[in-house]
Amino acid sequence: MNSSVTLSSKAFASRIRYLSLMLVNKAKASHIASALSIADILATLYSDNKYLNLVSPEDPNRDRFLLSKGHACVALYVALHLKGFYSYQDLFTYGSDFSVFMNHASHFVDGVEFSTGALGHALPIACGKALKAKQHRDPWHIFVLLSDGELQEGSNWEAFLFANQFCLSNLTVLVDYNNLQSLTTVDETIALSPLNKKLESFGFKAFIVDGHDHKELKKAILNAKNSLYPSAIICKTVKGKGVSYMENNIKWHYKSPSDDELSIALAELAEQ
Repeated sequence: MNSSVTLSSKAFASRIRYLSLMLVNKAKASHIASALSIADILATLYSDNKYLNLVSPEDPNRDRFLLSKGHACVALYVALHLKGFYSYQDLFTYGSDFSVFMNHASHFVDGVEFSTGALGHALPIACGKALKAKQHRDPWHIFVLLSDGELQEGSNWEAFLFANQFCLSNLTVLVDYNNLQSLTTVDETIALSPLNKKLESFGFKAFIVDGHDHKELKKAILNAKNSLYPSAIICKTVKGKGVSYMENNIKWHYKSPSDDELSIALAELAEQ
């Protein structure tokens, strides 16, 4: 593990966006808007050990984080790089042949707890890990970040029932609620509202926050870690956040930015 540079959470988020754009452009990959959507959530968690205690991937008492929306993994890879888990040179092998930095989250990357990509898998895994920790009186907390469209998977609702049954207070679910999925809006596909009421009916303590407001995120995360119940933080976000022509534009779920589009995006970020 390399030494990391201390950044404020806002600067951390800016670097996630900047490097994610560069990496997706270089690899001619997709899902950049999904990565931009969660940059502030990841920055809040990873920039300060008070929120996600992740000193080393080998530390048995580390907090765990699972990115259920594994297609947005480039943002997680950048967060782990900024945390000092591997070098800039390693990071820029993203999407290359034989690289461990695959286009969906890979456990071959230091700091990635579980390979994800097939939606609806990470929350059940997180519940199993949380139950094991409670049974062994382990002190760590587990976070899992899901997309809103992913909540249309039935496996997640079975996991919510499980978490309530075993009172998994060491589990926090974060939902990236940007109301866009694949080809259209979440509301037009299968609407989730009122999501907080639905989660509360499953025994969760539910918080609704602006997913780009670091103060709101930090407060909700600390409240969730101290809750006596499993918690869910519903993060209202903008898909493609930070790049004007990507924001709330469904085509950037799959599209890769050209060199000219990248230049415009990086210039916009530099002005923020």
